[in-house]
Amino acid sequence: MLILTGLLAIVALTVATGYFVAQEFAFMAVDRGRLRQLAEDGDKAAERAYRVTQKLSFMLSGAQFGITVTALLAGYVAEPLLGTGLADLLGLTGLSAAVAVSLSMVVALVFATVVQMVLGELLPKNFAIARPVPLAKALSASTLAYLKVAGPVIRLFDAAANRLLRAVGIEPVEELPQGATPEDLRQIITDARGEGHLDAELSRLLDRGLGFRELVAEQAMTPRVVVHSVRADEPAARVVELLDTGHSRFPVFGDDLDDLRGVVGLAEVLTVDPDRRADTPIGAIASPALVVPTTLPLPAVLERLRSERRQLACVVDEFGGFAGVVSLEDLAEELVGEIRDEDDLDEAAIEPVGEGVWRVPGRMRVDEIADATGVELPEHDSYDTVSGLVLSRLGRTARVDDEVELDGAWLRVTAVARNVPSSVVLASRAAEREDAR
Repeated sequence: MLILTGLLAIVALTVATGYFVAQEFAFMAVDRGRLRQLAEDGDKAAERAYRVTQKLSFMLSGAQFGITVTALLAGYVAEPLLGTGLADLLGLTGLSAAVAVSLSMVVALVFATVVQMVLGELLPKNFAIARPVPLAKALSASTLAYLKVAGPVIRLFDAAANRLLRAVGIEPVEELPQGATPEDLRQIITDARGEGHLDAELSRLLDRGLGFRELVAEQAMTPRVVVHSVRADEPAARVVELLDTGHSRFPVFGDDLDDLRGVVGLAEVLTVDPDRRADTPIGAIASPALVVPTTLPLPAVLERLRSERRQLACVVDEFGGFAGVVSLEDLAEELVGEIRDEDDLDEAAIEPVGEGVWRVPGRMRVDEIADATGVELPEHDSYDTVSGLVLSRLGRTARVDDEVELDGAWLRVTAVARNVPSSVVLASRAAEREDAR
């Protein structure tokens, strides 16, 4: 009779332990976004399960409390009952009482441990990880009821544990963070690409989307040295002439490039009678410029352009000097890559010139080089572009045929404009240098 009672007690306590283990892992592994979507579609069980995930730390404390109590009861009640029953049974075989008791206790302990580990711990854990959504839904009602009944005791133990943590200088966290950080998302994208779940193009777009928030206006703008601009005292007809540049909007300046007066575009010129365009100064038709600092993050630049219904913003540095312009197209290119249309001039772009060798424009950012070629160039706060990297390594102004050695790459200046490299040959390995020449 004692053996049967012990077996039943172990089975019952193992089932209880398995319940709490399944509860713990199901709500830890479940996709909260999926639960929320199901709840919004009218699934009541999913709505209850989502409520549990909103107090995950409290639920985990409750699950741990249940696991601990049932495991202790198994050791305190069930194993002695089974051991005593086995000892009585072994005593009938003629073994001494001491040997029978020792052997029966070992057998009871091993049996209870195996049952608890396999059926009470590992089986429910693996099942919860494999089927988190249906299991979380199935356990939601009983979990909420359990947390309500056992809540006072759970809070008491939580308070004691938190007091101990604070005593050693650690502030407890009541709830686990929900959602993923940008770093988490990048790792997910990298893993998915490596496992073949994402193609290279989609992965690149996702990477660009995540990196967009980290860029500032200075990194996306067209710098002042290559900006086509007009003076306020020039005639409106000058804007029509500049349409050959492929642009339709131009910053307007007064005495110099730091005397920003506004922005003029084809739309403003078309409001002027063709016969008067030669006599109408640009300053009279220019609209106020949208001005943003070089340090403004690109999401904020996009919001400014959107809210003010502009397509072009003028960028100024910390000293108030004109630094360049940034357009909606510039922002779009940061998200999807180079955008070229029939109005774009044949400007320099990355051009393969051999196996592992490319000709790249000096104004290209080093992070864009990695996206386009797979060659990782060193980044630093003191520069953003390939030309900046070359000048940083040279320690002087650049000349044609200047060379820069990098870890795993090699650069050679092929053209210079305004004392900085305008075109550079990049070789991914030093062994390809002769091919690059």
